[in-house]
Amino acid sequence: MMPSVAYLPGETPLHRLDARVKLALLAAYTFLLFTSDGWVGLACCLSLALFGLVVGKVPLGHALRGAGPIALLLALTVIANALSLAHPADGAAIVGSLSFTPAGMLHGMYLAVRIILLIVAAALLSLTTTPVALMDAFTALLRPLGRWNVPVGDVAMMCSIALRFIPVIADEADRIVTAQRARGARFGEGGPVARVRAWGPVLVPLLVSLFHRADALADMLDGRCFTGALRTRLDAPRMRHVDWAVLLGGCTASVLLGIYL
Repeated sequence: MMPSVAYLPGETPLHRLDARVKLALLAAYTFLLFTSDGWVGLACCLSLALFGLVVGKVPLGHALRGAGPIALLLALTVIANALSLAHPADGAAIVGSLSFTPAGMLHGMYLAVRIILLIVAAALLSLTTTPVALMDAFTALLRPLGRWNVPVGDVAMMCSIALRFIPVIADEADRIVTAQRARGARFGEGGPVARVRAWGPVLVPLLVSLFHRADALADMLDGRCFTGALRTRLDAPRMRHVDWAVLLGGCTASVLLGIYL
């Protein structure tokens, strides 16, 4: 059974904003996130993400669901940056030449927070935009590539599905983790190796479930004779003055902050 869509219906200014504008703002936010250096820039990105959650009236828990499946990867990122083999002056020896460095741990936390903010921004787009609007936005933005025989319709569909599957994967992972814990699995006990092995019973059924969902989605598209060709719409979305203003203001602010932060 396919889960319900993650889109949260609403009438907030973020819901009413054109999907093409939200995609452009996500790209600008990504640029700002990876060009700003230091905790000051990260704090600015965090403020923007929280502002978007408030404007869109999106609960923080919904936006953070996408970070659940990669929590182990984020933890490993922090640990890998915290360990060093170079005998730094500010490091504490652990085993032999292996030492722990507070500066490395802070850098790992910086990278982990950056990834989490990107996940929140992508979830904010997905939670405030319908799948149809997302696909129409991708199609409109990629339409000029059709002059060079690029399958714009297929690319737009793949991009839309990829974005929609982020919360689906998170929900499925939560269900599997809950089921494994009910069977006695312990994910937070033991050493690092034991904790990695504990996630094996989660990753295997998660991959199997995703393949089943992909097959079901392919059968559904085939049953509806979907070919990926560009389609026309009777009510094609049009950019309003407020959409243009938000687009220009958001992109300009992101570029300037990315340069100076």
